[in-house]
Amino acid sequence: MSEHQVKMIVLSTDDIDESIAFYRDTLGMPLKFRDGTHFAALDGGGITLALATAVDHPIHGQVVVGIKTDDVDAAAKAIEAAGGGIVSGPYDDAHERRAVVYDNKGNGLVFYSPLARS
Repeated sequence: MSEHQVKMIVLSTDDIDESIAFYRDTLGMPLKFRDGTHFAALDGGGITLALATAVDHPIHGQVVVGIKTDDVDAAAKAIEAAGGGIVSGPYDDAHERRAVVYDNKGNGLVFYSPLARS
């Protein structure tokens, strides 16, 4: 198995409730969880469909691919060395280590790895 696994697609929204209703009611995607009025995750089968406002979206206005990896720092360095760019990170948030990057064509990616629980 690859050390990089595509796990999430992040879409922009300006109304979480409206977007949840759209994907739940139109496509039957169950809500996995939500974080207030700025983030929600729906079950898209093998991939989570995330909806985020500007508060939580890594690059608001773009579709961003979330990639789980064992080494966020190495992944970010590899992207930069190959002609991509770093938007933010690598850094730790409350739950995971992450880096927001662009590939060599300007597509947004988020590399993340859960933090060890203590």
